Amino acid sequence: MDDGAVLEPLSPATGLGVVHLFCRAAGPVDRAAVLEAEEAARKSGDQVVTAAVLGHKADVAFMVLGPDLSRLRAFQSAVVAAGLEVVSSYVSLTEVSEYAAGVPEAMKQARLYPQLPPEGKRAFCFYPMSKRRGEEHNWYALDFDARRDLMMGHGKVGRLFHGRVLQVVTGSTGLDDFEWGVTLFAVTPDDLKECVYQMRFDPASAHYAEFGPFFTGVVADLAEALAAAVPLR
Repeated sequence: MDDGAVLEPLSPATGLGVVHLFCRAAGPVDRAAVLEAEEAARKSGDQVVTAAVLGHKADVAFMVLGPDLSRLRAFQSAVVAAGLEVVSSYVSLTEVSEYAAGVPEAMKQARLYPQLPPEGKRAFCFYPMSKRRGEEHNWYALDFDARRDLMMGHGKVGRLFHGRVLQVVTGSTGLDDFEWGVTLFAVTPDDLKECVYQMRFDPASAHYAEFGPFFTGVVADLAEALAAAVPLR
């Protein structure tokens, strides 16, 4: 895989580019070529999180984070060339929310440059979401203070799961179909279920959140994920 063969580098001013690829092994897959693509991405300084996906939506998930979008595209091209079919995807950027301007610098850096996957949290789930713009409930018709107060309450619910669930929220307004991508890593699948359930009662979600499809899996190194899902070539 040649990182600079096709596209010139394209980087966000701050943070990292993120692409989620949900792939199916529809036919023969060259496992060695997929592993080579992952190794090349890591050598370039990108992070590659892999998971074996449960259910019919996909077989293997990749969450790839890096400062250069052209390298993320090169990784995507390499896994497709190796025989994996991308059946769903999501493009976003790491970000610090406008409501978190006052958090310590270390927390801002952790959001902009997360180190993944977190140790001990093998339960994985991803879903996209947006804030509602309906006639009755329109998030963008609220003033900043009202939105900030709602998000502070939302964050309090999330903190109940500290140590059990790591939430990585990446921004996708103008980049993909929803406004954020939410990736959860948890100790057990029960933690994923309880966290999402409890947060839906919070007014910020109950009145203003719209969710896309969920993908659930088990975090594993790539060789394990491929062995679980991909027939030998």
